[in-house]
Amino acid sequence: MSGYKNLISVLTSRHTETASDGTGSTTNLESKDYDVSSPDKHVIPFSTASLADVPFQLIPEKLRRKTYVVAVTGATGATLAIRLLQALRALDIETHLILSKWAVKTLKYETDMTERELKDLADYSYSNSDLAAPPSSGSFVHDGMFIIPCSMKTLAAVRIGLGDELISRSADVCLKEGRKLMLVVRETPLNDIHLENMLFLRRAGAIIFPPVPAYYIRPQTIDDLINQTVGRILDSMGLHTTGFARWAENV
Repeated sequence: MSGYKNLISVLTSRHTETASDGTGSTTNLESKDYDVSSPDKHVIPFSTASLADVPFQLIPEKLRRKTYVVAVTGATGATLAIRLLQALRALDIETHLILSKWAVKTLKYETDMTERELKDLADYSYSNSDLAAPPSSGSFVHDGMFIIPCSMKTLAAVRIGLGDELISRSADVCLKEGRKLMLVVRETPLNDIHLENMLFLRRAGAIIFPPVPAYYIRPQTIDDLINQTVGRILDSMGLHTTGFARWAENV
């Protein structure tokens, strides 16, 4: 308890000391300003190590594998998440997958892929209830986060900083750490609340990406639309790739 009180004294920069008068009694000294730069018994010990002992070194960018968090919610559009994970794997990018419980149900409704098969596309996967998972901490270094597709519930949770589940917490971490965050919002039509939430998060630094089909590519299959959408998603996160039709190639 005395250590705690001493710490409070340092933080408030004010303290009252007592001194012995030699008879065993104590006298209160006048409260005074406290200079935290001066050595004192109240200061928490700190090692003044030599530069040779300082542990920090830059990690060479070429040695650090690119890493992204991919969160999947229950909004329709599971095929977009599948193709994104496939693309990131093909690009040798490390992925950390978070699935909501409704994402698993939507996956079953919209595709023939199992939950296990989807998780196998990622390097790591976590339950949405696991708030101890690495993406929940700002000290976990990664290059950005996709929420694909992003439900309006998740959009609202991120907007208010709810953080009661791993997806919304990880998104909150991205915003506070200044990392890229993309919300592939999937809803139509949009009401005032949806639009205000999107605008708020855009101003906070998030990328709002509605997966609108690009019909100028004259798609022949659903895969053409999915590939073009995922290619543009990667573009918006600074990952420029080939393998999908672009405007200049079709005019």
